[in-house]
Amino acid sequence: MPSTLQFETYTTAATTSTATTPNSTAFMTDTAADSMVSVTKTLAAEMKPSLAEELARELSLCCPSPDREMDTVARYHNHEVGPNQCCSVVMRRIAAPVDTVWGLVRRFDEPQTYKHFLRSCHVIAGDGAQVGCLREVHVVSGLPAACSTERLEILDEESHAIGFRVVAGEHRLQNYRSVTTLHPSSHKDEGLTKNREDFNDAGSSAGGTILPNGPTGSCKGTVVVESYVVDVPNGNTKEETCVFVDTIVSCNLQTLSRIAERRVRSSSSTTTTTSSSSSCKVS
Repeated sequence: MPSTLQFETYTTAATTSTATTPNSTAFMTDTAADSMVSVTKTLAAEMKPSLAEELARELSLCCPSPDREMDTVARYHNHEVGPNQCCSVVMRRIAAPVDTVWGLVRRFDEPQTYKHFLRSCHVIAGDGAQVGCLREVHVVSGLPAACSTERLEILDEESHAIGFRVVAGEHRLQNYRSVTTLHPSSHKDEGLTKNREDFNDAGSSAGGTILPNGPTGSCKGTVVVESYVVDVPNGNTKEETCVFVDTIVSCNLQTLSRIAERRVRSSSSTTTTTSSSSSCKVS
């Protein structure tokens, strides 16, 4: 499939660049090394090839325009990663339409709706709905952070993509930037169970996480893909940093899934009740 091949091409190029850089600079002076080391462009496929294959497979089966969705992934989840940075990706399937999920994700001014590690959010520049606006978020106690100032970098209503960058604050996640994209999905849960296990086993040593989908049975839903880049704090390894951030992102997406699916059930219940009431009046 063309979309899969495109991902494999990106993966090969990025992996080759990453693999050869350390060896060529290991015995140089810092100045010489800095002049040789270039920023690596990393795609979600390099962080977890199995995720790209699974995403391509699912979108090709359930999306009316799979090539367009794969182009969105390639365009927005393509990060420049410095030598002291790490990059990862988390994916989750949600049993709710894209419009329902997007209504939650696009609210740059209300991230605490599903990001429960955030205590509050205030827009300090702009209206919260245009690229360039700033928000200040305060984190709940117990985390190695107090507050963060973040800039809206991407808001693509048509492609359902949103991205932000941390520009200031009291925290350890310096130069954090994140992109989230939503993709329409329609599947039967039983057809994904085996694949989910296979991909989790095959990709367990790679960066990134594939989370299980929600309610069983046939559904029209959403695939959420969230990738990020962040500096590795002093005293930590890239692996430790990715595990920590992956855990936070995974928790956020789990909450997002729960809220979106609850809204769908509530809407469906209301529709059913209204329909029943109308039938009673007619009879």
